[in-house]
Amino acid sequence: MMKRSGKQNSRRKFLANSAALGALMAIPEGVKAETSNDSPAKADNARTKELQNKGVRVFNGPYKGDNLNRVAFPIGGIGAGMFNMEGTGGISHMSIRNSPDVFNQPQTFGAIHIKGVKNGTKVLEGPLQDWKKFGQHGRDALSSARGGAFKGFGLPRFKSATFDARFPFGEVKLIDSDIPVQVEIKGWSPFVPTDEDNSSLPVGAFEYTFKNTSGSRMEAVFSWNASNFMGIGKGNRIASIRNGFVLEQPENQESPTEQGAFAAFVPGENVTVDHSWFRGGWFDSLSIAWEKISRGDTSSKTPRAKDAPGASLYVPFTLDAGGEKTIRLLFAWYVPNTDIRLGGKGECQPASSCSESDTYKPWYAGKFANIQEVADYWKNNYEHLNQKSRTFTNAFYNATLPAEVMEAVAANLGILKSPTVLRQTDGKFWAWEGCNDQSGCCHGTCTHVWNYAQALPHLFPNLERSLRETEFNISQDDRGHQTFRTSLPIRTVDHGFHAAADGQLGGIMKVYRDWRISGDTEWMKKLYPKVKSSLDYCITTWDPKEKGILEEPHHNTYDIEFWGPDGMCTSFYLGALTALVEMAKAAKQPYKRYSQLIKKGKKYMEEELFDGEYFIQKIQWTGLEAKDPVKLSESSWTSDYSEEAKSLLQKEGPKYQYGKGCLSDGILGMWIASCAGLEEVIADEKVTSHLQSIHKYNLLKDMRNHSNPQRPSYALGEEGGLILCSWPKGGKLSLPFVYSNEVWTGIEYQVASHLMMKGKVEEGLDIVRTCRSRYDGTVRNPFDEYECGHWYARAMASYGLFQGLTGVRYDAVEKILYIDSRIGKDFTSFLSTKTGFGNVGLKDGKPFVDTKFGTIEIEKISVSGKLVDA
Repeated sequence: MMKRSGKQNSRRKFLANSAALGALMAIPEGVKAETSNDSPAKADNARTKELQNKGVRVFNGPYKGDNLNRVAFPIGGIGAGMFNMEGTGGISHMSIRNSPDVFNQPQTFGAIHIKGVKNGTKVLEGPLQDWKKFGQHGRDALSSARGGAFKGFGLPRFKSATFDARFPFGEVKLIDSDIPVQVEIKGWSPFVPTDEDNSSLPVGAFEYTFKNTSGSRMEAVFSWNASNFMGIGKGNRIASIRNGFVLEQPENQESPTEQGAFAAFVPGENVTVDHSWFRGGWFDSLSIAWEKISRGDTSSKTPRAKDAPGASLYVPFTLDAGGEKTIRLLFAWYVPNTDIRLGGKGECQPASSCSESDTYKPWYAGKFANIQEVADYWKNNYEHLNQKSRTFTNAFYNATLPAEVMEAVAANLGILKSPTVLRQTDGKFWAWEGCNDQSGCCHGTCTHVWNYAQALPHLFPNLERSLRETEFNISQDDRGHQTFRTSLPIRTVDHGFHAAADGQLGGIMKVYRDWRISGDTEWMKKLYPKVKSSLDYCITTWDPKEKGILEEPHHNTYDIEFWGPDGMCTSFYLGALTALVEMAKAAKQPYKRYSQLIKKGKKYMEEELFDGEYFIQKIQWTGLEAKDPVKLSESSWTSDYSEEAKSLLQKEGPKYQYGKGCLSDGILGMWIASCAGLEEVIADEKVTSHLQSIHKYNLLKDMRNHSNPQRPSYALGEEGGLILCSWPKGGKLSLPFVYSNEVWTGIEYQVASHLMMKGKVEEGLDIVRTCRSRYDGTVRNPFDEYECGHWYARAMASYGLFQGLTGVRYDAVEKILYIDSRIGKDFTSFLSTKTGFGNVGLKDGKPFVDTKFGTIEIEKISVSGKLVDA
């Protein structure tokens, strides 16, 4: 870390005055965010246009045709639930009851009726995606195999659609020769880095823009229509709200978790509302509702006391020839109670969410009392939040980085809007690893999974720091043993299972990273005793002979224990030791012991674990303090030993190791260290060699001849992907670690980012392109990279691609901006800090900073290791 020089009063600063936000956030009329970065690089514009003209989808470009099949774009707030805007303009994945409901497509639709035009009434969506004609989108009588009833699939739709994403905005364009109107639908929800509260609102919006393409004036009616999908018990109703309606399951003391409300309303328009569709059997309700829409009938109907099957809101309007109109449809929801409780009994901290309720309650339930308060806040702050969100979008897409990188980073920011993440009423962040179709998957903000996720600490550092406070203050005992899964509501946990070596050691590096991002040295010093206790536990448990390596069996992200020293977890160990030394220096605490361990571990890694090309594992199960593998397995759910497994043990050692394999995570700890701003203690040429070996041996462009008896659907057939491990020099074990043949999202990005850091940009981009080609919308949703569930947290490793390409990192402790470009002397990147965000880069080799929001205080800039005054 370079120190700043010169006196405090002589420094220069890059500052953006928040009072000038109005001017900074203004968007010129007719200018769209997507024009700033439509190609991999400026020099590739011609090639990109050529591909687009041939109908080939380019990275970071629009989705249409077959590429729309699976597009579903998350809209919602951090920990607030979501729904998805489909690439055709509809709504699906309605997951607002504090848990995922992936195939929940309630009967909702916007519609347009144009008076006097044949076939002039259509649902405001493109053609039905092919997978819905015979694919899962409901259960029992609602399934496609039963005809797809109660979804509105059979109503007239627009002939063609295209979808473009400029996170957090999604835009659908609809065209139909029957309709003399061009339609654009922009879906969004607030996303403002540094502003975690406004980014956690249970809200979303669709902005419908209609442009008259005929030569004459026209009369039209816009409507939005929904069955009461919130009704799940007795007494459900559809209530009134100004210019809209509320689908509601009222509060019920006997079943408090059933309570929920979803509001749809159109502020500032002349709106009439039919609060109760026709009541009848079979398909009566939708049949009568559609007939009314087709007539342009905008008559109202007052709310019924209960059991209304659905509701419609109508907005009549006229358009002159060539005229244009935008109708803003706002959504808000409120589901304050859950039955979610995970983990053991545990103890609560005073004034925590746990002390208020023994089950999880979302953050917004502590801020708002009811749906009306949410709707009022959304309506009153809509323009302000739209402007701030667009400021982020414009700054983000102003980057001139390769299109595959921009797509990978932006697509996975949607994870922060998905049900993967939750937020307690006290503001603390908590998360699953991913989402099953109807429940969270693998609870507890799993430390070894969230190691990879680089987006949250930069975009919302306060939320990320709450994870460190939970890990070290609540999930760690007096010994220093840290559980890698946190209970919900957040409270103390049982310590009867293994600590995760990579998770616990990674957390130490993340404390260092979060300290440098926040600039809050007192925060670090307060946490330091717990951090030291954690590292001391790791040494005692896994390196009791203090060799500088993890030798004793150590649990890790592959859900097993590695026996003997390995490159992956020992690289974590060395990174954690390095982090603690740097923090000890700042806290004026002794650190000699840890420095000596670094030297020993570095020597062992480079001389014993490096096979001349990549880092390996030396399997060891004798001469250790641990019980033998068979005995240890009796207290672990991760492995068991049959008689034949015992026989195999004598020949090859414990089950589930990697030995002489080339592991894609084999030097992961050094990437975590670099992302945190720490020095990589392992020789650069050896790290680079390992990364090149991964690209050479583990990246498969065609999986047809790859054997995978494990979980193959992440990449298979003619698809490509980065497998977790290969054995190019032989020595593959009969039963290597349990996921070894799979392709995991996130690991692809960390390897790509690390390659870029070492100057191997093309190899890194090769991996990114291979991954994103699987997520092109034809088979997989581009906005849902999955592994152990949908919207898998590890995919946010993609944010590290920014640092990999540009070396851009801001240190708020030293107030230094670091730039170490791997892509030349001219580029623009995006930078988010604790206090603001904007664009940074090089122009003719000279650094520049353009702060768009908040402030970024910089005293010095380091360009490729050379310090200059800011």
